[in-house]
Parts: sequence; C-alpha cells; structure tokens
Amino acid sequence: MPTLFQAPVTKPVKKPIKTHAHARMSPLTAFAVNPYGVRFETQEAEEQVALFLRQHLIVNVPWIAVTIIFLLAPSVLFPLILRSLPAPLPFVYVLIGTLSWYLVTLGFALVNFLHWFFNIYIVTNERIIDIDFQYLLFKRFSQAELERIQDISYTSGGIFATVFHYGNVYVQTAGEMPNLEFLAVPRPDKVVEKIRSLTENLPGSI
Repeated sequence: MPTLFQAPVTKPVKKPIKTHAHARMSPLTAFAVNPYGVRFETQEAEEQVALFLRQHLIVNVPWIAVTIIFLLAPSVLFPLILRSLPAPLPFVYVLIGTLSWYLVTLGFALVNFLHWFFNIYIVTNERIIDIDFQYLLFKRFSQAELERIQDISYTSGGIFATVFHYGNVYVQTAGEMPNLEFLAVPRPDKVVEKIRSLTENLPGSI
C-alpha cells in the first residue's frame, strides 16, 4: 500500500561552525586576512579587501619609551634646575614651563601614534594600496593593479624582526606604476603568499 502520510523527519539543529573566513578587527589590529567591515574611500562596489596591514606593534616601543621618560623627567630635572638658579623663579614661570613641557610631550606622542595608526596597507582582489599619513592634513595614496605586479619579495633581519616575526615586503610593478613597500609588517611571508595567490587567480592568468 502506498504511503499516504509520513511524519516529517526533524533534523537536529547544528550550531554554526565558526570559521576564519572573515577576521574581526580591533582598533589596533596590524594584520588581518579577509577583515570584516573594512572599507576605504576609493573602494569599488565589487572590490573585496583580502588583507589589511599596519606596521607591527613593536615598532611603537621606542617612541613610547621616550614619551614615558619625558613624562617623568620634570619630577627629576626641574627640581635640580630650580636649585641651581641664583634666584628662585616665580611660581607662574614654573607652572607655564611645566605645562609647556607636557604639552610638547603629548604632541610628540600623538604625532607618532597617528603616523602608525593611519599608515596602512590594503590588498584587495583587484589592487594593492599604500596609504601614507605624513602630516595632520596630508596623506599620500599609492596603488598598483594586481595584473601589473611582476615580482614580490620580502626581507626580515635582526633579532627583533626574527623574534616578533615582521619584515619588509617589496612589490615590483610593470611600466610606470609605482613600486610599493610594506615596511615592518607582521608575517611578511604570509603577505607574499596571499598576494601571489590573488595574482594567480586573476582572470586570464595561467
């Protein structure tokens, strides 16, 4: 006898498997493959960001150390300077000098942080982009199409570069296109591998 009714089979609900297809970024991320929610001002509608890079966090250590020394210096240097003067300075002069010192120190730290934060490298499925932040109101935007890339290489040397795994990536392009340099980026070998895989998957590539 043919089956007139069959109870639907309820399949157990599987929990979604988390993958690393899209990496979520923190504000201080220096290396992200297929980052989630990253966009830039000249991005095309079908263009997808495959790699987001900044310089390795370790490059910030020197200016952070200098900033800490400058912040602690007034408590040590100013009393010595004031005691060596033949006559005491008015309190207003001391206050203005101290505030000026801290203002210059904070300005030094801010400029160095902005230089690191806004100097970024982006690799998409169509091109490579180098955004250089040079002054508060000036930035340089350089790009190279993936199909124009002729050679990719990287260098990593020194104790810090070996321990923290960062280096420089060099992208050589054809014709008058600018050659691009990614300086002190994390995992330079992975960066080169990713760019090569993108160039090999271009339409028309063999």
